[in-house]
Amino acid sequence: MPQPYAFDLLVVGDVNPDVVIGPLDAPLAFGQREQLVPAGLLTLGGSAAIMACGAARLGLTVALAGRVGDDEAGRFVRAALEERGVDTGALRVDTKLATPLTTVLTRSDGDRAILTVPGTLAATGPEDVPPRLLAASRHVHAASYFLLPELAAALPELFATARAHGATTSLDTNDDPAGRWAPGALGAVLAVTDVLLPNAREAVALAAAGGAHADSPEQAAAALAARGPCVVVKDGGDGCLAHDGTHVLRAAALPARPVDTVGAGDSFDAGFVAGRLGGLSTAQCLRLASACGSLSTRAHGGTGAQPTWDEAHSALAREGKNL
Repeated sequence: MPQPYAFDLLVVGDVNPDVVIGPLDAPLAFGQREQLVPAGLLTLGGSAAIMACGAARLGLTVALAGRVGDDEAGRFVRAALEERGVDTGALRVDTKLATPLTTVLTRSDGDRAILTVPGTLAATGPEDVPPRLLAASRHVHAASYFLLPELAAALPELFATARAHGATTSLDTNDDPAGRWAPGALGAVLAVTDVLLPNAREAVALAAAGGAHADSPEQAAAALAARGPCVVVKDGGDGCLAHDGTHVLRAAALPARPVDTVGAGDSFDAGFVAGRLGGLSTAQCLRLASACGSLSTRAHGGTGAQPTWDEAHSALAREGKNL
């Protein structure tokens, strides 16, 4: 008789401290000018780390695999993950490279600029993902594809291995700082990805890189879904949609007055994956994910206001959108 999985979710990817400051509504001034902003926070960052914390907050058993430096930043993020219930046994320490660092400068309209020092990101590779975890997890999620070139190259094999052990897979590529969107390499990953989770801008860029012309998130989702995965597109205040290659489902955004949108997409990812693992329909997963993304904006930083399952359910119920 098969043994039960040790983890509901294995998250693979980036983890770093975020310094979130803002909002700054004037142009950023150089020339040694000092500008004052109302808020600042040192907090846990990285798409993979925020997603892992959101999933743990929703009640999943979660492990994170990645790499940090042997420094105060690395110790900070490890402690922050463990405080939020994420297993860090596979978080490798690099004795030569520093932990990545990110500064996020926000504006009151919800937009933000992100400056990242890569540190260990470029060195993170398949050796940082223990095979035992691929065999012991119900679902494997990868984040920040374009920041992790060594890991990205191995991701098709890692996902195929996870699937061979009965796991499902998901990917949030996040932005490509180089603007290339790697069409050739990504095709092999999409073939073994069950759920692709871009935002609207990323979906259009990914579709274009694959040779498809897309004037809308829905067209982009259709083009990407034709390559294998169910494509779930996050579109801010316009809600979200899912395309399985044949059918399109939509969900409205949950009303919110955001304090900080950092990490909202990662919290959305956590909600969608938690819903799938909980046996919800795609339509229900969209509603849960939308609630998780919206509720996460109630506080500064990516993890400070991530909801529990009951909190997300209650928020939906208040809007007449029961799961």
